[in-house]
Amino acid sequence: MSSENPRTFETVRDVILSVHSVCSAEENIDFYNRWAQTYEQDVAVLEYNAPGLGVARLAANFSGERQAASVLDVACGTGMVAKMMKREGFERFVGVDASEGMLKRARESNLYQELKMATLGGDQPLPVPPGEFDVVMITGGLSASHVPVKVIHELCQAAKQGGLICMTTRGNRDNIRYKVALEGEMKQMEEEGLWRRVEVTEVREWELAVTDSEKGYIPGCVYVFQRL
Repeated sequence: MSSENPRTFETVRDVILSVHSVCSAEENIDFYNRWAQTYEQDVAVLEYNAPGLGVARLAANFSGERQAASVLDVACGTGMVAKMMKREGFERFVGVDASEGMLKRARESNLYQELKMATLGGDQPLPVPPGEFDVVMITGGLSASHVPVKVIHELCQAAKQGGLICMTTRGNRDNIRYKVALEGEMKQMEEEGLWRRVEVTEVREWELAVTDSEKGYIPGCVYVFQRL
């Protein structure tokens, strides 16, 4: 473990497992408010690859002018995705997250033109105009304990016609039912002519497992769709 990151795998594992006992949306937000201070160090210890994998697959499929492209970063957290997309040439970011603690760290990155607080999948819609963005990103938020499957309709609606929507989810045991439901909803939206599938990438080494029932790395998946 590098001296630059004193967090250990055991410490981080305990933090992650503590959120499994969270029951309400309010408790979940409170957890992320507390976690914001060490979030980036902790996901580095976990070898959490979702942000980098999502950005790589989005960049590989984006053919427009990157500097001019408007990017909606949903469940933006501390701004990891925006930092990676900046290195790929993207410059215009709007972030949305439910945690003020995470948004505070995102503000400190000075990458976002606007940051909005919103609880995804609640009574209020995604707080952005429809058809506004060239790119919509969500990495990490789509899981059984965080965001309901129906949210992907709002992600699609936020994109411009022809815009790309990039999403990720885990494929481990705890999340497999959610992943199946998510992919079913994606397929239904394809059949309804709302978007088309551009690319689906299954990844074996998504992040290090933290539960006793799983060893080594857990899998995950990156989805890229285009709004029609």
